[in-house]
Order: sequence, then C-alpha cells, then structure tokens
Amino acid sequence: MSQHAVAPVAGAELPTIPLRELAPWALFFGLLGLLALFFISADQGAISIPSGTLIHEWVHDGRHLLGYPCH
Repeated sequence: MSQHAVAPVAGAELPTIPLRELAPWALFFGLLGLLALFFISADQGAISIPSGTLIHEWVHDGRHLLGYPCH
C-alpha cells in the first residue's frame, strides 16, 4: 500500500452559523434538558401535571441509574 497525499480542495469552506440563529435552539434544548432532569431527579409526583406517581414510575430505573435515591 502506498500513501497518497490528498490535496485540499480550493474554495471549500466550513459553513458558519451566526450566534443569533443558534441561540434560540440552544435555549430550547437547554430548557428541554432541564425539564427532563427535573422529572428524573426531583419529581416525586407531588407537582406533576398527571396526578399520582405516574412520571416517577416511568423514570424509576433512570433515577437509580443516575444515582438519585427515590425510596
């Protein structure tokens, strides 16, 4: 096997994304992540929209996997 040098393609540039276009998506996914973290770590069913412990049971194994005590 021989090694061939690959010449860079002239005029190829990486696209840049302006911060003002990226910021709303970063905020959206950040809030979505915080909401998921809340349901996994803190929610015990007391302030859930569905009453009872339905969400707690859905994320029960994830709580133990992440090291959160729940009972």
